[in-house]
Amino acid sequence: MVGRAYTLRFIPAREDIDTMDAYQRDDHLHRRAVEECPAGYVLVIDAGGDTTAASGGDIMLARLMTRGAAGVVTDGGFRDSRDIRQLDFPAFHRAPAPTSSPAGLHPVELDGPVGCGGVAIYPGDVLVGDADGVIVIPAELAEAVANEAADMTAYEAFAASEVLKGRSIFGLYPPTPLSRAEFEAAQANKTRP
Repeated sequence: MVGRAYTLRFIPAREDIDTMDAYQRDDHLHRRAVEECPAGYVLVIDAGGDTTAASGGDIMLARLMTRGAAGVVTDGGFRDSRDIRQLDFPAFHRAPAPTSSPAGLHPVELDGPVGCGGVAIYPGDVLVGDADGVIVIPAELAEAVANEAADMTAYEAFAASEVLKGRSIFGLYPPTPLSRAEFEAAQANKTRP
């Protein structure tokens, strides 16, 4: 998963405000977040770490997917976890949350700064996620980090291929000036006809 952050912030629910009638309204911020998250963006949901009520379920996440969102991340939980795993859609959460959101969460803001999993996330920051987890890159650092990560990934592929040939990691990984020069020579040879 790679995409810029579009955010939704929850606070704890109140019984007099958070009812299913209120949830059904078209101006409800939770529902608007799903319908307004731009294509290619990651919906980041600050649930305050609360997994007693869902930050979303399979239908909402399927809608995000069909609208072209890059993924969804919450420090809370999702309902319908098994059905969500069947979607071809990156969805990261802390733990399953069987109760619907109005029972415990009240949406208060779209596309503002949030805290998610103990990390400050601002709209437009870049999120990258895989099976190992999710990282957040400040928007103004994204290009530099991407360039450095691509270079490191290429070096690690080189080092892994050398290790599979029987080479020791000493003097290879992490890179040394000598192994780095060897890598650069190998890269240059790949680009020659």
